[in-house]
Amino acid sequence: MNLSVDIDPSSGFCFGVVYAIEMAEDILDNEGHLYCLGDIVHNDQEVKRLEQKGLQIIGHDDLERIQDAKVLIRAHGEHASTYELALKNNIELIDASCPVVLKLQNRVKNSFDECLPIYIYGKHGHAEVKGLVGQTKDEAVVFQDISELEIEKLPREITLYSQTTKSTDNLYNIREELESKGVRVNFNDTICRQVSNRDKDLRFFAGKYKKIIFVSGTKSSNGKVLYNVCREINPNTHFITNKGEIESDWFNKNDTIGICGATSTPMWLMEEVKDQLLAF
Repeated sequence: MNLSVDIDPSSGFCFGVVYAIEMAEDILDNEGHLYCLGDIVHNDQEVKRLEQKGLQIIGHDDLERIQDAKVLIRAHGEHASTYELALKNNIELIDASCPVVLKLQNRVKNSFDECLPIYIYGKHGHAEVKGLVGQTKDEAVVFQDISELEIEKLPREITLYSQTTKSTDNLYNIREELESKGVRVNFNDTICRQVSNRDKDLRFFAGKYKKIIFVSGTKSSNGKVLYNVCREINPNTHFITNKGEIESDWFNKNDTIGICGATSTPMWLMEEVKDQLLAF
């Protein structure tokens, strides 16, 4: 087909994910085994790679039964109760929480200590959001969309935070709508700029090619946001999780193809996709 294929140089792991994976690999290289509380990254292909090196994914129920072991906390951070349980069970926590997330947790806790009503714009059940709510003794209100809030019943003044990987535009629109309805908002822009800047970078990248292949795990919130950014700019955008999902009839002879991905997408996976496309 003589396809021309480029990988977006700004795609791939954010520094928080790189930090967590490097920490895990160091221990696995030395000890051959490590527990990880939840998927280390929202990408099944990368999780499988690390499992082959000895990483064992566990859930919070498993943590109740484990004693005298090392357990990695992933970049998303954890609920305060996890640290309490670790002390009780003599578990050594390898804390790979992203520094941006840890800073946000501290800010949320400070607001809670000041008895402020806290609202968090984020995905229900997301690991990072659970960790944030844990700073408030589970009292913070989480919402994915402003339509979930009965604005007329809100306190006249609220403190607003956001999951670090949500859309910056959406967060500012939420503040504007709340304030237009008479709610005073103590506003905290807690979007990770490494993630939000990718929004801008991807808009430019997606417009340069006839077709876009967006590579991401299905569990990645950030992946869903960035995929929609690409599709908005370039309707010929295809979402895949691995090279086996590519269909040759998506392409025409001499097409230009751009490959990009989420902050949880490993570069090696995008390289595999590129090799597959060049083989057509």
